[in-house]
Parts: sequence; C-alpha cells; structure tokens
Amino acid sequence: MSPLQIITRDAVTGPVLEIVGELDYDTAAELRERLAAVTLRPGQRLVLDLGSMRFCDSSGIAALIAARNHAQAHRADVALAAVPAHTLRVLRVVGLDQVFSLHFEGETAAGT
Repeated sequence: MSPLQIITRDAVTGPVLEIVGELDYDTAAELRERLAAVTLRPGQRLVLDLGSMRFCDSSGIAALIAARNHAQAHRADVALAAVPAHTLRVLRVVGLDQVFSLHFEGETAAGT
C-alpha cells in the first residue's frame, strides 16, 4: 500500500486534491499522474490541501511546482492549503511562498 493517498473533490472554485501521507521520491509521480487527469478551465482554482501530508521531500516540492505549471497551462490559479510547518519552512527558504497562494484552511482556499 502506498504511503500517499490523493482524495479529489470539487469545490465552487475548482478541483481540490487532498494529499494524505508522504509526498516524496517514491510517490511524487502519483500526484503528477493525478494532475494530468485533472480538467481545469480558465479562471478556476486548483487547491492542493496539504493538511494531512506527513512528509514532503524535494521530489514532492517538484510535484507541487508541476501542479502550478499544470494550472498555468490552463490559465487557472493554484493554491496550497493547510501547509504543514515543516513544508512551509522549505517553501519560505526557497522563495516558493512568493509563488504559491497559501491558505491556512482548505475551505478558505476553495472559496467555501
């Protein structure tokens, strides 16, 4: 069984992907594959709810960047919600807190 689970739901603003478990070298491809299947329309917001993510390494960060690129390719927005402190620290160190829209809760990011 994979240490990563991705739960997809729809919100008013667009799709929400809840990331549960570990987003790392062994599992980042799962997120990338799931993203490829996500249909986005211009103006929508893709939300990645990270509140249940236990670990994220550099491959996981690269998958988050791939999510941003996917959204931009469809003229959509992307937001990270409920980012764990350990991941938020990394995002700040590398400057990605200036690239991603960050929200404390998934509901806030999804406009609900």
